[in-house]
Amino acid sequence: MQTDGYKIRDQSKPHFITFTVVNWVDIFTRKVYKDIVIENLQYCINNKGMVLYGYVVMSNHIHLIIQSSDDDLSGLIRDFKKNTAKKIIKQINTGPESRREWMLNQFKKATESHNRNQEYQFWKYGNHPEEIYSQKFMWSKLDYIHLNPVRLGLVNKASHYIYSSASNYVNNDGVIDTTKVDNAIINTNNDQDFWKSIAW
Repeated sequence: MQTDGYKIRDQSKPHFITFTVVNWVDIFTRKVYKDIVIENLQYCINNKGMVLYGYVVMSNHIHLIIQSSDDDLSGLIRDFKKNTAKKIIKQINTGPESRREWMLNQFKKATESHNRNQEYQFWKYGNHPEEIYSQKFMWSKLDYIHLNPVRLGLVNKASHYIYSSASNYVNNDGVIDTTKVDNAIINTNNDQDFWKSIAW
């Protein structure tokens, strides 16, 4: 259920999605938590019918362009968020973490604003899904995703940021498998001749 006014109306179409950590906790400054996200994305690709066109993991949120080959994007999102939250909370509790008490307190407080019976809330509700309706819109969202680390001054070139699909598009490598847009079939409207040179 979306609470931000955005809804997934066609479960079969690719969508631009944003997952944000509650209270903007900057948990993904640590490699171990970013790696949990990457492992779960790869698991969803291998086992849950996820088609991943682009992604970036920032300090407190992630952007994805994903599609469900099973035509159940909402279910795919639900399972991904649930599993990543569970594994990250477990890692906070069992691994070396100097901010453990503070972070768990943030995640516990977040449950007070709803009636769901859970000990911690890791992700904010709502994913701000935007349907990818054309090839041109797809490229604009990929640009936005890949340039996030550059805009924040983390890297000079987007393809130098490890936790992003930019290097998949520029260098044909990356820490996770992606489906490159050039190789994907995207339903487009009146932009058959649209082209773009990658400047990442």
